[in-house]
Amino acid sequence: MLTRTRTADDDAEGIERFRDAEAAKRWLLFELGELGLPVQSWRQREGGLAFELLSSERGAVTTGHADGVVTLDVAESDDAHREALRERLGEPYRTVLGHFRHEIAHYYWPLLVPDGPGRERFRALFGDEREDYGAALERHYESGAPFDWSERFVSAYATMHPWEDWAETFAHYLHIWDTLQTAGAFGVNVRGAEDPAPDGGDVRELLDDWLPLTYALNALSRSMGRDDLYPFVLPAPVVEKLAFVHERVTAASRRD
Repeated sequence: MLTRTRTADDDAEGIERFRDAEAAKRWLLFELGELGLPVQSWRQREGGLAFELLSSERGAVTTGHADGVVTLDVAESDDAHREALRERLGEPYRTVLGHFRHEIAHYYWPLLVPDGPGRERFRALFGDEREDYGAALERHYESGAPFDWSERFVSAYATMHPWEDWAETFAHYLHIWDTLQTAGAFGVNVRGAEDPAPDGGDVRELLDDWLPLTYALNALSRSMGRDDLYPFVLPAPVVEKLAFVHERVTAASRRD
């Protein structure tokens, strides 16, 4: 039981939104299991994983992660609310599942990138996580992302602090892995490979399958008069970061 606290029973609208959030959480957990990543509950150890799925209708809720606890405002399950925030914050992509993937990255960071050579490689790619987080947060919301952020980061928010760069990159890796796995399960084969599902090889092998699939998905979305389903570009520095995430995830899976 990983959901430690949820919306109150007498909050009818909140309970409906909670159901959607809980479904997204379970989707996330299924993917983590498929990847072989360790999941230890807050009942099993101090700092273990817990989810707080709360309604901001009953009080202030800040979506985020702290000491193993992932908190989500279930209002994110409301399409109008989420779209309004997406537009206001200038985000090309915002979903409940995306929130969970981002926050779970913070949970995994100390597990997948412990002190040692891996931490030094992390700093070479993402920056020094010892930078003051509060100051970085204030600077980001005062000045925004650098004008050339898209040349080095997967999102504008990733520019805020190395921890957020890791979280955005890790979440993007989960987007890629899960979508490719689903495509493989349904026999969707854009590139012509025998099986487009990920197999634990080099991350560039994943991207060789991923990019042609995204071109097709975007074209299909445009055919329906919709925006691109995948509104991202992956420059070389982002591919290096994805490769690091892939390496860390694969190593953890093999250990377990």
